[in-house]
Amino acid sequence: MEVRAADAADVETVREIARRSMEASYTLSPQTIEGAVKQWYSDEAFAERIEDDDQLVLVAEEGGEPRAFSESVVLDEEGDADLNWLHVDPDYRGEGIASALFAETRERLEEMGGTRLHGRVLRDNTDGNQFYRHLGFQKVGEDHVDIDGTDYVENVYVEGEPTELEAVTTDDGKRVYVDHDDAFRASLGPFFTAFSDTDRETRWGYYCGNCGSLDIAVDTMDRVHCNECGNVSKASRWDAAYL
Repeated sequence: MEVRAADAADVETVREIARRSMEASYTLSPQTIEGAVKQWYSDEAFAERIEDDDQLVLVAEEGGEPRAFSESVVLDEEGDADLNWLHVDPDYRGEGIASALFAETRERLEEMGGTRLHGRVLRDNTDGNQFYRHLGFQKVGEDHVDIDGTDYVENVYVEGEPTELEAVTTDDGKRVYVDHDDAFRASLGPFFTAFSDTDRETRWGYYCGNCGSLDIAVDTMDRVHCNECGNVSKASRWDAAYL
């Protein structure tokens, strides 16, 4: 199997693999999947993704035929990285393609400075959760995501041992706990989830990785914005702006 960096000519192939993979793995309506794929992998969005120095899109081929792709991103200078997607054509699952593509993805992320890898997968995606556990990832929490008007639970995984929560005090004296394993990309630095408890059960809000502020706002499109430094989240996999 050959793994190579994606180029602009791969966009239709990536769309088809993503569509078939999501249909096989997720309990989402065909309309939601179709709409999401068209938005995430439009010609313009795909071109921006492969030209971004912090993002990595790899295609796995056998005999010159694409079988899978991965999409990942380096979040910050501390080495945090997210594996956003690893899709394998359902006709070729069980042949070791996912494991081989994951190994190559991790190696290339390390070359880019991404040494601590995180992954997210919907709770009802049995194969996806098993894949992370098989690779030795630890589940560190859960997020709730709205997809086309329906609430879903997304499991958050980290490779290796979870990072200890950081206790931070708000301006009004409340103690909250920042989870550096639950991060997402933004314009100036990642945002981290802050919890009201050390069991990661009650989400309080967000912590800005650029300036350290807890003064964070969320707009009607679920974009997260720091009122101190202007850091703003970039569209994620389930961002309402996409669907």
